[in-house]
Amino acid sequence: MPTKHQSLKGKLLLDNGRLHGSFFHRGVILICEHDAEGAFGLVLNRVTGNSVGEAVVAKLPATLKQHPLFLGGPVQPQALSFLHSDSFLPEASVMPNLHLDHSIDSLMEISESYSPTRQIKVFAGYAGWSPGQLDDEMKRDTWLVHPASVELVFYPKPDDLWKLILAEKGWKYRIIADAPDDLSWN
Repeated sequence: MPTKHQSLKGKLLLDNGRLHGSFFHRGVILICEHDAEGAFGLVLNRVTGNSVGEAVVAKLPATLKQHPLFLGGPVQPQALSFLHSDSFLPEASVMPNLHLDHSIDSLMEISESYSPTRQIKVFAGYAGWSPGQLDDEMKRDTWLVHPASVELVFYPKPDDLWKLILAEKGWKYRIIADAPDDLSWN
């Protein structure tokens, strides 16, 4: 009997310490879509070093131009995606109060309207999996799964996110988080 597909949409995938040398080494990925057609995610902890204004050729509000640009994944680095959150977001598509969009017009509209509780994170590129690929990787124990939250998606120190989540998962994972990047340093 075939196993029922279990969607990881709205969950975080973390490098379990075995992805050394890959793009996803110490990565934290928010899975935005996952169904029989494949999966789409955004790496939350890869800051490009550029601001949105340096990378996007459009007339953007000054506040948005200053936001850091994140590298969402190795696929189509010229593709734009963004996550936005607010205290009440009825059109949320990823999880409660968190919406994914790809339109520059929507990004401009959201950034021009005022809300003291809104948060925006802009990405170049994405992480993608073909049909069944992510399910196979899960069977091979490639990833750790962790519940996502708006707080983790917009964590103010993205470089620390992987270690923070692993430390929260308990002592066994804290050992992985505290291991040196290069094991020869040990």
